[in-house]
Amino acid sequence: MEFIYPMLLEQVEKPFSDGRYIYEPKIDGHRLILTRSNGVTRLFTRHNNDVTAKYPELITDGSDMILDGELAVMDPNTGIPDFELTMQRFQSKRSRLPISYVVFDILRYEDADLRGLTLMERKSVLDRAISDTPTMSKIAYIDGRGEDLWDAIVNRNMEGIVAKRKDGRYHSDKRTDDFIKVINYTYADVHIAGWRKGDFGWLAHYDGRPAGVIELGVPPTHKKAFYGVAKSLVTGEDRENVYIQPQIKARVKMRNWTKGGMLRSPVFVDFILEK
Repeated sequence: MEFIYPMLLEQVEKPFSDGRYIYEPKIDGHRLILTRSNGVTRLFTRHNNDVTAKYPELITDGSDMILDGELAVMDPNTGIPDFELTMQRFQSKRSRLPISYVVFDILRYEDADLRGLTLMERKSVLDRAISDTPTMSKIAYIDGRGEDLWDAIVNRNMEGIVAKRKDGRYHSDKRTDDFIKVINYTYADVHIAGWRKGDFGWLAHYDGRPAGVIELGVPPTHKKAFYGVAKSLVTGEDRENVYIQPQIKARVKMRNWTKGGMLRSPVFVDFILEK
């Protein structure tokens, strides 16, 4: 059975409620496509990398199908998906952290390609196709009340929500407003302490210590303004970076702080002018 590239998500800044949509919690893990054909199960990342050997718990018997979902490891204390634990399980050959494969779509069942069906028709097939276990389960959703789910997600400090049109079809490897994500960003004010010489990136400091690299969201006008000021603040350099006095302050949004105190996937918002 062939690999199917997963459908991608548009993004909006604020949650909304709309009776044409269902709303699901956004699971903070990595996308996983499960294919089962003639008794053989294979697992793929969204970029078509075969990771079957990493998750032997998902090798089970059953009908031929292709599932789309998110692979996560839950924090044992909160029951909330933990991205760092998920990556630990993904990257280690010896880790046996318990996984949860949260399934939100079914693309093929037995001999039928389901991508032309509506989302709710596919959900109906999914209900018949798999039974929930501690390792694999169907995602929960609510009808129409996106802002209510958003409030619950924010209160639990989870990643965000996904709005999906009930009549939406499955568009492989395309980004449409049939699937919309809203991210529960954390914001922080950081100082810029230098820049990378290779790929673009500003070195962020928080409370006087390194906290990661800002790569995303910086408009060309802001880059130009930064370098116009920063060149007079240079204190030194090495093979990879140029360092400056950390006098330029910026606001960033991010997924969360890592356990090591680093910004996770920071996105530039704006400069902060000191009063």
